[in-house]
Amino acid sequence: MISVCIATKNGSRYVGEQLGSILSQLGPDDEVIISDDASTDKTIENILSLADPRIRILEQPNQHSIGIVANFERCLRETKGDLIFLADQDDVWLPNKVKKLSKHLTEFDLVISDCRLVDQHLQPLQQKLTKRHKMQTGLVRNLIHNSYMGCCMALRRTVLMKSLPFPKDIPMHDIWIGLVAELYFRVALEREPLVLHRRHEHNATTTGLPSQLSMRVKFANRYRILKNLILHKIYAG
Repeated sequence: MISVCIATKNGSRYVGEQLGSILSQLGPDDEVIISDDASTDKTIENILSLADPRIRILEQPNQHSIGIVANFERCLRETKGDLIFLADQDDVWLPNKVKKLSKHLTEFDLVISDCRLVDQHLQPLQQKLTKRHKMQTGLVRNLIHNSYMGCCMALRRTVLMKSLPFPKDIPMHDIWIGLVAELYFRVALEREPLVLHRRHEHNATTTGLPSQLSMRVKFANRYRILKNLILHKIYAG
């Protein structure tokens, strides 16, 4: 069974197209868990209009926003599948993504693919993300230059259970999951782009573009991740 996790927040413009690209690759017993963080647009209505029984929506009570990391954690906790795919609300999956990454997960515990950066109309911004970031596996390498983008990741449930609960002060969920996998499991890199990663004026992150964070903030983020990895190894390893 495959579980796909999507954390939504005012994603009505693109979420229908993304779900179409995902659902076409899933079987009848797979699931898409959508955790919505107090959207104020028509995100929920657009999802419900698909009327697909494989979709389950978790709405945030009292319209109280919890943020992207907590929203993804809530979504991931609700999964039932043995294989778990993370997805952004505004991308498009290429047709062979599930097949390719599922094959990797017969041998490895976590896999990350390349992606193509596109604009809001799906027109290319550059051919492959690796041309800018030189994606690689490796714990130390990814502590310095992170390759773990949630929109390109798939993992076994064993990795998820080792990653939860998320530490309260990690900067982002995907780098945490990726580095936990590096610490305890087998990780693979699929160099074929399997996602059209859409860049537009309302993206929640700067994936694929130069970071806007100062060196001080970058250092603080890496310190918090490393600290939590050490504590995880001591108390949970």
